[in-house]
Amino acid sequence: MSQPLSMLKISGRGYPPANLRQSTLLIIDAQEEYRTGVLALPDLDAAVAEIRMLLEAARAQGTPIVHVRHLGVRGGVLDPQGPRGQWLPELAPLPGEVVVEKRMPNAFFGTELHDRLQANGRLDILVCGFMTHSSISTTVRAAKDYGYRCTLVDAACATRDIPTPDGGVLSARALHHAEMAALGDNFAAVVAQAQALI
Repeated sequence: MSQPLSMLKISGRGYPPANLRQSTLLIIDAQEEYRTGVLALPDLDAAVAEIRMLLEAARAQGTPIVHVRHLGVRGGVLDPQGPRGQWLPELAPLPGEVVVEKRMPNAFFGTELHDRLQANGRLDILVCGFMTHSSISTTVRAAKDYGYRCTLVDAACATRDIPTPDGGVLSARALHHAEMAALGDNFAAVVAQAQALI
């Protein structure tokens, strides 16, 4: 049996991964909940190191950066008033960097993200952050509807173990791997590590 082709290749609408210099860097939900909260991610530290590499390179090159912050439930997950809703310190925005606040997984829904990206005048978005199967997936899928070309950095995203309908557990790594494959099929160019884009 031959190797299957992605929908992007079959449709003739595929594109090569973008580089940092020609893109906007979109960092989704780099928040403390994913380190110390109930949603702590098993592969967080490795992903943070990759995001930090992208962030430092973007700042050095003058690449536009948009930080997305999820406003969760007061007293609960991603509490905007509590410590778990705050930025991971090593990925926190600098003064003057754009911050978009959202209340749904899709960072375009009910926010000014599209307007902010349009103001940058760039079609390409480099996407990284948390969680792969939730806010990353829904935002990348929505970005296609708006006509953007997304490039995903596999190692700069992470997710968590989730329960399955049959009472089992789908591991974070298996879920992340499957979601990256699905997004790479029809919604984004996917690269393994940040270094490929710098």
